[in-house]
Amino acid sequence: MPTPVHVPRVNNNDDEVKLVELQVEVGAAVSAGQVLASVETDKAVVDVEAPVAGFVIAIGAQRDAMAQVGSVLLWLGSSADEAPPAAANPATAAAAEGEMAPTAKARALLQRHGLSAEQVPAAAGRLSADDVERFVAARGAAGANPVAAAADKAAAVGTSGPGPALEGKSVALRPDERGMLATVTWHRDVAVAGYIELPYDAQPWEAYANQLGQQHALLLNPLLALMAWRLVELAALTPKLNATIVAERRFEFSAVNLGFTVQAGDTLYLAVLRNAAALGEVEFVKQLIGLQRRAAAHQLGPQETQGATIGFSSMARWDVSRHVPILAPHSAVMVAHAVDGKGQAVLGASYDHRVLHGAAVAAMLRKLSRPPKANTVQA
Repeated sequence: MPTPVHVPRVNNNDDEVKLVELQVEVGAAVSAGQVLASVETDKAVVDVEAPVAGFVIAIGAQRDAMAQVGSVLLWLGSSADEAPPAAANPATAAAAEGEMAPTAKARALLQRHGLSAEQVPAAAGRLSADDVERFVAARGAAGANPVAAAADKAAAVGTSGPGPALEGKSVALRPDERGMLATVTWHRDVAVAGYIELPYDAQPWEAYANQLGQQHALLLNPLLALMAWRLVELAALTPKLNATIVAERRFEFSAVNLGFTVQAGDTLYLAVLRNAAALGEVEFVKQLIGLQRRAAAHQLGPQETQGATIGFSSMARWDVSRHVPILAPHSAVMVAHAVDGKGQAVLGASYDHRVLHGAAVAAMLRKLSRPPKANTVQA
């Protein structure tokens, strides 16, 4: 059975990458782990390796062209003459990995017009709002209802209506800004978002962080990393915190993948520490600090920018008393930490009300506001 090799996600904010190098051609024999190609965003270049040994039987992208994240870069077969799938649909192939579901806008349009994703062909990779619009127009629906068509078009570009009647210029979004637009529209169009917060006494947490930092000779203050670790613990103990809704059923993730926001210049990363609950407390702190450093240097790997199942964000460095974070796609909780200019510490949380109710989130925040007992500090 042919094996697809997908275009990787280099940065959580990038839905497209550039294919800068292709080292194989159709018919070439490859070994597992061999570099097949290199893709690039404005932040990094990443090699694409063969997941298995085999022969290249089809190539789905061109060098120096943009490729959709999650689309099939090439197919590997067990022999050089094996045929690729007759009607290979990159979106369908990658959907099994959770990478190629229709965009939030496409899902909204599908629902609006009573369509399913299987009915609409994707032009390239992930099913987009443009694909749905073309399909609807071809059926004559757009012409029959021009007002709805105009509203759909406005929604597809993330606006609420026609552009302003003022002079100005249109500026293309950077890849990370497009990714933020996609995240914000998922939060708006899919999740049923709520927000709650509570003030808390920061002194016990500060004492706990100082104790652990001195005990293990940590160079950086581990306070935020320790709070994130406590959130991971709570998510592991309460699976509903680490879940989303799929097809009107709660989908509880097997691993807790912590998304931690890092501001690197004018780029906001959601750096992801995968399978975080499997780490010990101190190892978690060390790995998260390393992840923050790589994010600040724009050196995150593909697995470090995708797949967050729960999130933590702090704006304490800006002395704000409140910030309401945006939920990462397919997550139910994003914790917000803040300390205002007077030293008042606040914990809040944006949450998906489809998965959680406010009382459950409030209970989680109360537990998170208190550090573990000192005798739980371990190597």
